[in-house]
Amino acid sequence: MNRPFLFTVQLALTLLVAAFLVVPVLMSMLAGVTANFFQGISSGLTLRWVWQVLDLYADTLALSLGLALACLVCTLILGVPAAYALARRPSRLTRLIEELLVVPVAVPGLATALALLIAYGGFREFRTSAAFILVGHVLFTLPFMIRAVLAVLSSIDLKTLEEGARSLGASFPQRFFGVILPNCRSGILAGSLMVVTLSIGEFNLTWMLHTPLTKTLPVGLADSYASMRLEIGSAYTLIFFVMILPLLLAMQALSRPRRRKET
Repeated sequence: MNRPFLFTVQLALTLLVAAFLVVPVLMSMLAGVTANFFQGISSGLTLRWVWQVLDLYADTLALSLGLALACLVCTLILGVPAAYALARRPSRLTRLIEELLVVPVAVPGLATALALLIAYGGFREFRTSAAFILVGHVLFTLPFMIRAVLAVLSSIDLKTLEEGARSLGASFPQRFFGVILPNCRSGILAGSLMVVTLSIGEFNLTWMLHTPLTKTLPVGLADSYASMRLEIGSAYTLIFFVMILPLLLAMQALSRPRRRKET
C-alpha cells in the first residue's frame, strides 16, 4: 500500500469522524435560528427563538457567568499557593496529596453533590444560595488549576530561582509575586480558562444542588429542552456555544508551545 493512498484513507476517516461529531451540533445550532425546525430552512431564518431564550433565561446566563468568575477567583487563591507548596517540596506525601486532589474529578458529580447536601444541607440560607453551587464548582475545578500550575512549576528550576532572588535580598512576598508568579503565568492562564469553561458547562453536580432560583446555564438548557419548543432549546444551545467556543479556542491557543525568537 503506497503512502498517498494510505494518507487519503486516513484523511477520509478523520473527516468522516469529524462530520459525525460536528454535524449534529451544527444542526442543533441551525434549528435555533429556523422559523420551524420540522419544515427546515425553507421556513425561513429568524432570531425570534434567541430573543425568547434571552427573555426567559437571562438570569441563568448571568448566574453562570457570575459563578464562573467567582469560581476562578477561589481557585486562584487556593490553587496557585497549593501548587507552589507541592512543587517546592516534592515527596511521596506531596504526590499522595496531588492524587487525592483528583478525587472530586474521579467521583461522579451526583455523588459529590449528595455529599455536600448531607454535610451542609441543614444550613437553609446557605443551601438555597448560589454560594452552595459555588462550593461544588470549586471542588470540581480546583484540581485542574493545581495541575496546570504545578506542571509549569515542575518544569522550571524553582529552587535556583528562589535562591537567586533571596541572595539579592528579596523577601518571600517579593519572591512569590515577582519571581514565581511570572514564571508560571502560562499555567495560570491555561488553568483559568479551564476553570471558567468547566464551571460554565458543569451540569451533573449543579443539577443536584440548584434550586428554582439558582438555575445555571446548563440546567436552564435542560429545562428548555424538556418544557419548551425544540427551536427554543436549540437557540439556547446556540447561545451556549457562542459563550463557550471563544474560551475553548483561547485554551487551545495557550496550550501550544511558544516559538523562541531567533537572535
